[in-house]
Amino acid sequence: MLNLAAIAPTLGMIVKLEEIWNVIEATVIFVAIGLIVFTVAFLIVVLVAPFSVKKEIEDDQNTSLAIIIGSIIIGIAMIIAAAIQGN
Repeated sequence: MLNLAAIAPTLGMIVKLEEIWNVIEATVIFVAIGLIVFTVAFLIVVLVAPFSVKKEIEDDQNTSLAIIIGSIIIGIAMIIAAAIQGN
């Protein structure tokens, strides 16, 4: 005869592992999509700028441009986070 009391904890753990796997899978997919969108948006900013962003920030130490680029990065990250949450 099958002892369900002995099998029940194992079945519960299998269900929890499947749920965890689903969450991990969704997280990896959203991270990949978010990174792709972020990279494309950042490349657009760099390509649209009429000057070399790298030269301005590294060589000329243009703090204002670094703050603007940082703000753009934070804005894109907030948009991606809101899209992932569904808000």
